[in-house]
Amino acid sequence: MSGREGDRCAVVIGAGAAGTLTAIHLITHLSSRFHVELIDPSPDTGRGPAYSTDDDRHLLNVPASGMSAFPLDPDHFFRYVRAHHDREAQPQDFVPRRVYGDYLNHLLTTATEFPGSARLVRRHATVVDLTSDGGLGTVHLDSGEQVHARAVVLATSARPAAHWAPESLLDSDRLIADPWSRPLRDALPDDGDILLVGTGLTMVDVALAADRPGRRLHTVSRHALVPARHVLPTTPPVPPPPGITRISDLEHLRRVVEEHVARTVRETGDWRAAIDGLRPVTQQLWRGLSDDDRVDFLRHDARLWEIHRHRMPPITARRLDRLRDSGRWREYQGEVVAAEELPDGVRVRLSNGASLEVAAVVNCTGPLSSLAADPLLASLARTGVVRPGPAGMGIDTADLGRVVGTLTQATLFAVGSLRRGNLYESTAMPEIRVQAYNVARAVVRALHGETRQRPTDRYGQALSTSPEVAEIYDQALGSLLRLQEGAEEQLTEAVTLDPAFAQGHAALALLGHEWGTTTTWRQHLARAHEVAGDRHLDERESSFLDAVTTRLRTDEATGAAALLRHIRLFPRDALAVSVAVPTVAFGGLTSGPQTAELVEGLGKAYGDDWWYAGQLAFVRQDQERWKEADELTAYALSVEPASGHAAHARAHVFYETGRHSEGLGWLDRWIIDHGPGANHRSHFSWHAVLHELMSGDLHAARRRYANELAPPTVDGPRALVDAGALLWRARVTGAWLDTAAADQVLGAVDAARLDQPTTPFAAFHAALSLAAAQADGRLAALRGYAFGHSDPVIRELVAPLCDGLAAVLADDHLAAVDALTPVVARARALGGSAAQREVLEDTLITSLAAAGRVAEATALLDQRLCRRPSALDQRRRAALPATSVQRSS
Repeated sequence: MSGREGDRCAVVIGAGAAGTLTAIHLITHLSSRFHVELIDPSPDTGRGPAYSTDDDRHLLNVPASGMSAFPLDPDHFFRYVRAHHDREAQPQDFVPRRVYGDYLNHLLTTATEFPGSARLVRRHATVVDLTSDGGLGTVHLDSGEQVHARAVVLATSARPAAHWAPESLLDSDRLIADPWSRPLRDALPDDGDILLVGTGLTMVDVALAADRPGRRLHTVSRHALVPARHVLPTTPPVPPPPGITRISDLEHLRRVVEEHVARTVRETGDWRAAIDGLRPVTQQLWRGLSDDDRVDFLRHDARLWEIHRHRMPPITARRLDRLRDSGRWREYQGEVVAAEELPDGVRVRLSNGASLEVAAVVNCTGPLSSLAADPLLASLARTGVVRPGPAGMGIDTADLGRVVGTLTQATLFAVGSLRRGNLYESTAMPEIRVQAYNVARAVVRALHGETRQRPTDRYGQALSTSPEVAEIYDQALGSLLRLQEGAEEQLTEAVTLDPAFAQGHAALALLGHEWGTTTTWRQHLARAHEVAGDRHLDERESSFLDAVTTRLRTDEATGAAALLRHIRLFPRDALAVSVAVPTVAFGGLTSGPQTAELVEGLGKAYGDDWWYAGQLAFVRQDQERWKEADELTAYALSVEPASGHAAHARAHVFYETGRHSEGLGWLDRWIIDHGPGANHRSHFSWHAVLHELMSGDLHAARRRYANELAPPTVDGPRALVDAGALLWRARVTGAWLDTAAADQVLGAVDAARLDQPTTPFAAFHAALSLAAAQADGRLAALRGYAFGHSDPVIRELVAPLCDGLAAVLADDHLAAVDALTPVVARARALGGSAAQREVLEDTLITSLAAAGRVAEATALLDQRLCRRPSALDQRRRAALPATSVQRSS
């Protein structure tokens, strides 16, 4: 191949799962003027050692629902299983491993059949060297041929090595050093006992294949630990302890993990939920350890981790149980120390003194990940093209798998087990599919002349702009995540510096639409579409633009669904997540259990990230899991003291647990330190007023309202949510009555927000503000609007709420009770927090008392006081017989 042709060529060395997946992505993302060479001496493609077995007792150790080859299509493999293997398959089923090999072959074949895709060249050869010249890599084959390529991907897998075997055994034909070099039925003897050295998942497979009546299987390993089993149904993963990724000392990490597992067992009864919850942060934990601690972990902890992390399917575990119970399996702890050839077998002596006569010894210790075990890698290490990875595992790589070495003139990447030294977890499909996807994207860009890696935001999301503009965009994202002002201004600066920055324009359009603070969102959306084609946006940016467009140009339900789908595909797009989750800043796209499901599901993507911890803390307080919420907020604020989400969640924890004095003191300090830069800072003042109200300090509450909440200090939606609703709460609890102040609130809000609110939450607060101002006519009009609304929550809850509030103003408290009781029962559907919805119960209590139904009012207050002490509620309870709502003259 000529060098000029090499400019349009990418080479993948290794045709196992990782290499085949990388080739699939390259073929589908490159046009027909390019070609991809997939080089491996194996006659198979896509199988490698893992999926080469044809024994259907050898199952995937991950359910079908978790084995998709595509990170953006998590159900892809399950659909394949239904279509090509078992129509009745369920997501939790463990299917034969050969089916996965068939699946990868099917994907590669399908990719090559599309006429517009890059051409695939499959070479059955061995690579012996890799050099570079003139900006191209040169791949040297054992046949003497050379392949020139702009980019090369190393995807070779480590092979088993019997380094533990005494020399006398290494020279014996009775040693099966690599059980996957040919089908097990051909490798194993027909008769005689067998010794399996190593007790991991390879042993499990060999034992199932070797078992037969009259044969005894012996297993030995230094620890004699066998992989744990999966159980069905599975317990959802429990998020990692907050702050665990900031631990850099192995001994400290051991203690935290042990505590995490023990706590999870106490709460769920299943340790698996703790281990699965650690998976999203395992790579971070590994990278945070020193070299000495990594070696210490490998020596003392790795095996215990592996048997709990990589588990057997339930049916496989039951088969092993039957084998053990039959007496045909004997387990030993120790090592092989000597071997003696016999006429019909070999006599093996173990370190524990046992002597075994067996027909064969099978190496089940798994692959050896050192460079010396691979002739190609050993050669490349000698020339400096690669170097050993941390702890001597695999090869050293940088971000996205770029190989660290001397081959700087060509693009060289690695995927799969070669990256174990840097990532530790790098051999399972959930990691491999992401690596293959990311490396393929980087190679595609290199073949199109993009020599520099694209900058990213703080969560690794690529940005098609310059590093300078990307940094400004990330500053805007940081402001948004901290709930600080300036995000829109920073985004505007970004698109001013780079007018073709599509992501920046799309973000401005979305924020402008959601906040209603700008009338230019249409122009930004149009500009995003104009420039998108010029920048070759990556899939995440394209998906975001599509989702924003649907959100802004269609109805509420369709737009919400589009943005949520984008988040499912790209969960680390924190800007999109920020809009989707109901918070101080955004109305959100979900409520109640839906919000909890959304936020909890993001744990795999964010681990113990401080911003995510603040979001999860708010969910936990809404679930009344106060201790967890408190721990999460403490962690988030220890990392980022200005975190508005964490501060907001902590304010709710203080309020709901009745710690009003402590909460007010903490909140006042936070407002002083971080309030001046906080977005929606009036809401934090609203929380402070609640503490003052509950403490019975009504003068302080009125003073704070006048100084920090009254218009014109607050206007727009916050005037309704924080000021108008507070005035109604003050009125129905007997704290104070100020109709003039409520009139000011109405004057600070656009008429459309009061008369035609678009969400249940907004309609609920519009009704309270109108009632506080005694705007009977507008309240009646809002009731009519709500009654005819297409949203069932607005129709079924806000309309009767308006009836109830109107009845309170008319002193018809029996009618008010009838209207408000079902609204209070279903109040969660209105959105917002329990503290915000509590004003409805306050109104009902007052009407119950005024209607003479004192016992019911007392019961409601007693329930609340049992949950949370409050001087205000104690005073109200003591004065219940005289409770009424004043009507101003």
